[in-house]
Amino acid sequence: MSEGSSVASIEINDALFCPHFKEVCADCSFDGREENDAFFGFDPIDREGIEAPTSSINKEGQYQCKKHGSTGCSQCYGWKKQITRARTAAKKAGKKSS
Repeated sequence: MSEGSSVASIEINDALFCPHFKEVCADCSFDGREENDAFFGFDPIDREGIEAPTSSINKEGQYQCKKHGSTGCSQCYGWKKQITRARTAAKKAGKKSS
């Protein structure tokens, strides 16, 4: 990858991740939290990033979870629920530090 080029992102069931399946990745300098928060109807806050489970690409070129073989798996790809948990944890951590 040349300097100045943006990191390629991958989309898994409407959420953005780096090629390492991380929402926040130091190796790629990628941070998809703001885009994912906005897509799922949240105001962006500083929270821990979520990670996608092990996934593969099917014949249609879509990511599917390895566990269930589903592109829209609500168990593995329940991003809104995972983001809600991360936001709650961030808010609790913020209250403890103040």
